Amino acid sequence: MSFRFCSLFSGSSGNASYIGTEKTHILIDAGLACKTIEKSMKEIGLDPSMLDGILTTHEHDDHIRGAGVVSRKYNVPIYANQETWEAMENKIGNISSNNIRVFNNNMDFYIKDINIQPFDIPHDAVSPVGFCFFNKGKKISIATDLGHTNSRIINTVMDSDLVVLEANHDIEMLKAGSYPMHLKKRIMGRKGHLSNEDAGLALVKMIKGKLTHVLLAHLSKQNNLPQLAYNTVVEVLEANGIKNGKDIVVDMTYRDRVSNFYHLG
Repeated sequence: MSFRFCSLFSGSSGNASYIGTEKTHILIDAGLACKTIEKSMKEIGLDPSMLDGILTTHEHDDHIRGAGVVSRKYNVPIYANQETWEAMENKIGNISSNNIRVFNNNMDFYIKDINIQPFDIPHDAVSPVGFCFFNKGKKISIATDLGHTNSRIINTVMDSDLVVLEANHDIEMLKAGSYPMHLKKRIMGRKGHLSNEDAGLALVKMIKGKLTHVLLAHLSKQNNLPQLAYNTVVEVLEANGIKNGKDIVVDMTYRDRVSNFYHLG
């Protein structure tokens, strides 16, 4: 039996990831059209009718756009904290009362054989969270859409086997780009998005645990390039004595296609 993860889509145009075991199948965010999610799941050999739940990190459209349709079409529960439910319920349409599930931040819960720990992250949403997932001694963590990291976040994800970490923008590309100043300030702010360099610096701290794989996620289309994000993070790691491919494996997620499919255990 294995603990499995695959990013279906990642970026400001829409986010969705799959995590599961032989028994359990979970979607983390559903920020694209239902048909798009269906197609990507079938690419990795899964049918949406198998889903046991949709976990919601926060209420921004690129994370919830398809959640209501998937829930209604396949009778799938949606999990979110109370504040996020209140912020998104008018956006996703009517959801069966049986499929409205509320969790508390920083309190773990189970979906079948997967233990889930939601944790607070700093982002400009009502109550955004990252997630840690546990199964048979393996741990996978997701931390995207966060303006900065802190010791609490680092310690929460520290002993993961695999981390999905935001590397949203290159600071110089963002500064020189066409975004209006208020949007640039939002992205670079303490509740905005993590830069490539900051992602690398966060990983330097995280790797003190058993972390072996990181997937860089939520790259900006306008203010980043996949190769630039990858190179910047690897350079920060190697400047701190951490060798890519030996001490850790850096991999990518994509805005328009699935990532590598990871099987742990």
